[in-house]
Amino acid sequence: MDFALPQELAALEARTSAFVREEILPFETDPRRTAHGPTDDLRRELVAKARAAGLLSPHVAREWGGLGLSHLGKAVVFEAAGYSMLGPVALNIAAPDEGNMHLLAEVASPAQNARFLAPMAVGETRSCFLMTEPHPGAGADPSLMKTTAVREGDHFVVNGVKWLITGAEGAAFAIVMARTVVDGRDVGATMFLTDLPAAGFRIARALDTLDSSFTGGHAEVALENLRVPASDVLGAVGEGFRYAQARLVPARLTHCMRWLGAARRAHDIATDYASRREAFGGTLLSHEGLGFMLADNEIDLHTTRLAIRHAAWLLDQGQKANVESSMVKVFASEAIFRIVDRSLQVLGGLGMTRDTEVERIFRDVRGFRIYDGPSEVHRWNIARRLARGAAVKAMPEGRAA
Repeated sequence: MDFALPQELAALEARTSAFVREEILPFETDPRRTAHGPTDDLRRELVAKARAAGLLSPHVAREWGGLGLSHLGKAVVFEAAGYSMLGPVALNIAAPDEGNMHLLAEVASPAQNARFLAPMAVGETRSCFLMTEPHPGAGADPSLMKTTAVREGDHFVVNGVKWLITGAEGAAFAIVMARTVVDGRDVGATMFLTDLPAAGFRIARALDTLDSSFTGGHAEVALENLRVPASDVLGAVGEGFRYAQARLVPARLTHCMRWLGAARRAHDIATDYASRREAFGGTLLSHEGLGFMLADNEIDLHTTRLAIRHAAWLLDQGQKANVESSMVKVFASEAIFRIVDRSLQVLGGLGMTRDTEVERIFRDVRGFRIYDGPSEVHRWNIARRLARGAAVKAMPEGRAA
């Protein structure tokens, strides 16, 4: 594997970095950046800037107006965009829209893509993805899904409660996961597309959460006899869990890419401060207690970047990367949190204030160890794979598994 970036990609990385620093960082103090995320008005203004710079939707195929980046290309550009938490919003690569665009491109019909993907790819609309449910429904264990979709003639009638639904407020459409019943038989989970607002789709409440970087915040959604035409099934009936994996494997990595950029920003702020702030006869950086913390940050940044780009390269080679993405998601989410935590510690009292961006990054990045699968669930899945491998190796020679 050649770790050197192609010249064109290196130039795009530099252009994205310059755009974020010059055009996006000044918006970080904008009052439209609220506790429930950037307002749609702010999002549209940022998107317009990225569009003018030729950087909008770099992950989307050129036929839909994007740059058609490879997974490795996304690893490079998404990190550069993540240097500001508003960068992914501007480039239209923030969750959940980025993952939903990937899913639509992979699964949706041409008519569905013209209706849902096309306006989202150019930054006109937003979306949401409804899978997670409150107790006792589906969380880390999707097999516990309680939401149902019952076939009635040419429609499905959906009932259930979803929560921690990112971007539901103001979304133009939703992708809804539900356990599907056809002729009285449970045929498995299905994904449904529905325009919003819609009768039967009600935002029960906005959730106050630790993070604040997602447009539309997070909500609890009540689905009450939501009628979805059979023509708005996404893909095939009963294939929802398979499609969810097709969405989540690359989405785990794109989360890592964006948050690595934010961690680098926190590290840069802390390093600059430590090189200027003096105490006990020298700068903070000259004292091993803090200098070593920043050195550990450099190590975590470097190794995390290599892990992400290697996993992205595997995807580009057509190799299945489910286990790989799980390992990278655990490693990256924990390494990135360590980087931001150390950065805040180096800043001391300043780190506790909103005089720098580190305080906000610290709050937002904590959730990364939970969403798209908590670290413990990924470790459990990796351990199960190890157990299966050990069982196969322990079989007498000549016996099939």
